[in-house]
Amino acid sequence: MPENRSTRRDLLVGAATAALAQNVVAQTSSSSATGLPTRVLGRTGERVSILCLGGWHIGAVTEEKEAIRIMHAAIDQGLTFFDNAWDYHNGHSEELMGKGLAMDGRRRKVFLMTKNCERDYAGSMKNLEDSLRRLRTDHLDLWQFHEMVYDNDPDWVFDKGGLKAALEARKQGKVRYIGFTGHKDPLIHLKMLNKPHAWDSAQMPINVLDAHYRSFQNEVVPVCLKKNVGVIGMKGLAGGHPQGRLLSEMKLTAEECYRYCLSLPVTTQVVGITSMAQLTADIKIARNFQPMSKVDMDAFRGRVREVASDGRHELFKSTKTFDGPHHRKQHGFDV
Repeated sequence: MPENRSTRRDLLVGAATAALAQNVVAQTSSSSATGLPTRVLGRTGERVSILCLGGWHIGAVTEEKEAIRIMHAAIDQGLTFFDNAWDYHNGHSEELMGKGLAMDGRRRKVFLMTKNCERDYAGSMKNLEDSLRRLRTDHLDLWQFHEMVYDNDPDWVFDKGGLKAALEARKQGKVRYIGFTGHKDPLIHLKMLNKPHAWDSAQMPINVLDAHYRSFQNEVVPVCLKKNVGVIGMKGLAGGHPQGRLLSEMKLTAEECYRYCLSLPVTTQVVGITSMAQLTADIKIARNFQPMSKVDMDAFRGRVREVASDGRHELFKSTKTFDGPHHRKQHGFDV
């Protein structure tokens, strides 16, 4: 009898989670009014574009004028969720984005997110002032604790005063919403989600390989849905190794990879764009998006199962190779 009750409870929980997941995807708006489809970012109630412009990649564009041209074109096409971080290219990404958004009132058209790389109170406040200055704005729409990739990071954010700084910044109107990011281990995300704070967002690797190895989509996303935390996907092409391996060696296309990501209950997927051609292609994918059926998603996952389940293509989960130098130094590791 106890087993039957437990099984029944598990089925009910599973059904409730599935309903929450379906609701996120069902909320997808038409692109007719906004240029790109939008979804609701968790408890915030904010509608944001289903693609998010990656700040690291925009900072890697060689010519400043071209980077600004890409950002302006993205906004004009409806891609209005912009990602960044305090440490991207040693601040260059924020400075470049700030310059682009300061032109012709474009800041008002963008849901702007950047990330705090510190864990303590004083460092967090300095990061915030640096980011506001570089981005040429008086407030951030979303401020996330960057790279929760070490087991004690969640404790540090609370014990050292990082969250206190974020809450004060929100009270002062310098930050509207608060979240966190990480690419290492679902258990670290779960630890953050179980801390005594109602997070507005959580950013994590979301791609077809992730389904088979230390899976954020299987372990973390359901908890986010129950807690009404907006899910921000990243590494949709399994960033951390050359994209050619995923797209050529595994014979996948960017379109089906991103379609898979957006068929999951994520609010938005961060995409790395370094050229107008990439922007055009990604805009087309978003505008033509139709959710995959469960059968198609299962089949797509099956195509990569053999090479995905040991993590060989997601080394950002199992090595320090892709950890940011600022955070390695923070924890006493070699840079």
